[in-house]
This record gives sequence, C-alpha cells and structure tokens, in this order.
Amino acid sequence: MDLITRKAYAKINLGLDVIRRRPDGYHEVKMIMQTVGIYDILTFRKKEQLEGSPQISIALESKEKEGMAFPKEELPCDKSNLIYKAAALIMETYDIKEGVEITLQKNIPIAAGMAGGSTDAAAVFHGLNELFALSMSLEDMKELGVKIGADVPYCIMGGTALSEGIGEMLTPLPAPPEAHLLIAKPDINVSTKFVYENLHADTLQFHPDIDGMAEALKAGNLAGITERMGNVLETVTVKEYPVINQMKEEMIKNGARNALMSGSGPTVFGIYENRETAERAYEAVKELGLAGQIFVTGFVLP
Repeated sequence: MDLITRKAYAKINLGLDVIRRRPDGYHEVKMIMQTVGIYDILTFRKKEQLEGSPQISIALESKEKEGMAFPKEELPCDKSNLIYKAAALIMETYDIKEGVEITLQKNIPIAAGMAGGSTDAAAVFHGLNELFALSMSLEDMKELGVKIGADVPYCIMGGTALSEGIGEMLTPLPAPPEAHLLIAKPDINVSTKFVYENLHADTLQFHPDIDGMAEALKAGNLAGITERMGNVLETVTVKEYPVINQMKEEMIKNGARNALMSGSGPTVFGIYENRETAERAYEAVKELGLAGQIFVTGFVLP
C-alpha cells in the first residue's frame, strides 16, 4: 500500500492537576484526557528516495471542509514540526530507506491546549506503521512516542484515560455518557512552557478531585463528572488572559453543565446535555466576539 490517510483527533482535559515539580524540572501531573470530534487529516504517500532529495516532506493543505475551521496562522513544515520529528524517529529506528510525503489538513486550533501537534505526531506513528508494514504494537508506538512529547502516548491510544507521571503513565477509563461540547479558542496563543514555568505547584489552594471523576466515569454519571471539572493551570493562564473566564461564564450562563480551560489554554469547552443548547451557546459566544474558532462537537466514543 503506497497511500494512507489518518484522522488525528484533538483532546480536552476533563480534569487537570499538577502534583509537584520534579527535581529534573518536569511536572508530575494527574489528569483525565478525552478525545473529541475535532481532527486533522494526514495523508502519507511513499516516494522513491532520490539522491539529494529530502526523505521526509510535509505540505499543508488549506482545503476547507464543512464544519471545520482553519487557522490563520502558518504552520512550520520543517524539522521543528512534531510530524517531522515523529517520522524521522520511526524511519531511523526501523532503518527505512524509502521516502515519505506527508500532507496535513489542519483543523485543530494551534497553541490551544488541545494537543494538536501531539495528535499529529501520533497519527504519524499509526500511518507509517501501516504504510511500511512495521508491525509496531500500541505499546511499541507509545514507548517511541514519549520521546517526541509527553502527550503523544495518550494521543496514540486515544479515548478516555487517566494520565499520570509526566503524562506517559496511562490507565484507560470508561467513556463518559454521550454529551455535546462547545469548544472555543480566542485569538491568542498560549505557550505551554510559559504556563508551567509560572505555575507554583507547591502553593496551589485547589486540587480537582481526579479520583472522584474516574469513579463517576465508571458509574456513567455525567453530573458526577461535570461537578468535578477543574484545571490548576487556569491559575496562570486566566491571570494573563481574562477572556478565558469570560468564555467560561458565558457558556455556563447559556446552559453548560460546566465549562473549563483545556490543557494550558486558551481553549475553553462547555459540556451540554443537548445539541440545541450547545448551538445557542455557540451563537452567544460568537456574537460577543470572544473566540476566533468555535466548534459544536462531542466526545469520540469507542
């Protein structure tokens, strides 16, 4: 097979806690990750490796698809892109001599706390595994993936999971009950590095009940999930960008069971019991001009 297409799904954090900053500078986290229905599309094509030509090439496709919003920002398609890093790692590890052309259709907001880069890298593992018949197991891919980024092993696995350590220790959890999501990203980009560098984990006054949320997931209790939503990184990001709180308040005012910032932000999501309410909230947030990219979607369930 010489052509493979993969969807790379975004994630949100239903709950995110930081336990401590480790001596090596990494932060120990405890969070619940959830795949959602916003995705990039990656196409992988084998190519003959000619002398002097790049083994890995990446192109950005801007074709608009119904229901998807495309970012205005330009994405680097060079060696700094996680797609390139993942492909280079796989090809070196498995001594692949052929070349690969990768086309990216970008739908997930950039620098948004939704693992857009990590999920693209995860799609590379799945795509090249199939394209070159590498027979990598899920565990093989996850072990390699953590070398690219802490979120990559989760994105390789997908679904609902408890994430611990620096994000690489994963425990699958039951999917939440079906619900509808409003996901909105304001026209700002947030540096994950800045947020973690300015987080004072040892002085946090609030820690979300991640264990209780895991139990609510096992019980299929949507109210038990939404009432435990919390993200300690808001203590940094919201101070810098008050629009995040504005969006949360607007979503709740318009019927969300709860709303939360995802990851290091600035994306905010609200959880709704029915699509009509989520769509009304969409219009309210859009009318106020609080977000540049807005989606009504849902959980990606097994």
